[in-house]
Amino acid sequence: MNYEVVIGLEVHVQIKTRSKIFTRVAAGYGHEPNTLTDPVVLALPGTLPVMNKAALDAVIKAGLLLGCQIAPVCKWDRKNYFYPDSPKNYQISQYDQPLCLGGSVEIELPGPARNLMGEHKKIPLTRIHLEEDVGKLNHGATDSLVDYNRAGTPLMEIVSDPAMHSAEEAYAYLTSLRAAMVYGGISDCDMEKGQLRCDANISIRPVGQTTLGTKVELKNLNSISFVRDGIAHEIKRQLAVVERGGTLVQETRDYDGQTGTSQSLRSKEMAHDYRYFPDPDLMPVKVDEAWKTRLRAECPELPFDKQRRFVEQYQLPYTLTSVLVWDRTLADYFESAAKLSGKPQAVGNWIANDLLRELGSAKLELAQSKVSPAQIAALVKLVDSGAVLTNAAKEIFIEMFSSGDQPEAIAERKGLKAAPTDAGELEQWCRDAIAGNAKAVAEFKSGKDSAINALKGPVMKVGKGKANPKLVDETLRRLLAAP
Repeated sequence: MNYEVVIGLEVHVQIKTRSKIFTRVAAGYGHEPNTLTDPVVLALPGTLPVMNKAALDAVIKAGLLLGCQIAPVCKWDRKNYFYPDSPKNYQISQYDQPLCLGGSVEIELPGPARNLMGEHKKIPLTRIHLEEDVGKLNHGATDSLVDYNRAGTPLMEIVSDPAMHSAEEAYAYLTSLRAAMVYGGISDCDMEKGQLRCDANISIRPVGQTTLGTKVELKNLNSISFVRDGIAHEIKRQLAVVERGGTLVQETRDYDGQTGTSQSLRSKEMAHDYRYFPDPDLMPVKVDEAWKTRLRAECPELPFDKQRRFVEQYQLPYTLTSVLVWDRTLADYFESAAKLSGKPQAVGNWIANDLLRELGSAKLELAQSKVSPAQIAALVKLVDSGAVLTNAAKEIFIEMFSSGDQPEAIAERKGLKAAPTDAGELEQWCRDAIAGNAKAVAEFKSGKDSAINALKGPVMKVGKGKANPKLVDETLRRLLAAP
């Protein structure tokens, strides 16, 4: 029997706010244990929650970015469970009236070749709601210690429909969703810091069946790669169970990304196990059009939309846009340099090939680079004008990255400007190249423009690399066009 895999993801994203969701105490990471607390976080008797509007803004903005319907009214509920990392023994969350409904995440699956665009599709969302995070348990050999620093941090839960059918789709979904949240300034989504956490619900069913199979939830997936690997492992496990005549049970399993194995944690809770009821201390929230309009104006262009625009507006190849668009700062840097130079593809190549290489070698972020977009544009103009040859420009760039000096100043200081070539001498070199390569001449005249490159090589060789490539190209074309 053939089986179909059905996957839904529940993604928890910590919202980047200065304070926690129901109190003024700071939100943060890396502090001494239990120092980011106060009576509200610790749920001491007599304390009351006060809503953090910045957290509401972030969830509404996320909903707008992902095409959700923003509820005109949402309310708050208590989700009851007794875990040591929950100071209240309940969590303030949203149950039947979440802030965002519907929406989708656009993904791209791998193309038939590495340099070709893959299939694009949209994964529908069920809902996005806001809740508070819990603390963190640190397990030792014989005891466990609880740190409440994370408790009360604003947490957004993004729930997909059960609409993915492979581990690769889940990987693409998480990659795209993470980029959208970072682009929007909603979260840094650092999985090592727990700012993005994912639970995966996986089931299998016979092909053609419409009802969902028995769902297994995978927990503790602390990297996007582990999500992909954990889902692939769980699919194999479930198929093996049914193929040997066994029965799948609804449960929560822990996946160990280091060993590639999983183990059962507990039977899966149902909604009624949490005994949801409206929180009596928080009023419902009304979201009017003015609120949505203000946040819509802050929504950035998302990566795939930016990629399509770069291809159309700047005539960039897909491979280059794939490097540039996934980091918003890098994409903005490119656009600044492209507009200053008027040569977007040349700028993109310098950024993707040279700037990113040097940043990686130096272990620096783009914000730490001494090379500005204006300097990239100036270097491109030097090469395009023929004042500097490509090999010399490579040397200039390395010096520019190290010192931050202007490219023209470096070229002057290091004697890297191209030597002027006598026009008569250059023309003779071009005539000799044309006379010595009849095949390339014939191909060029028959419409194969790239055949001219076979003529440029001999000219540059005779000129010992000092000939101006732009003048070589212009001279060859003039001579080839002559009757």
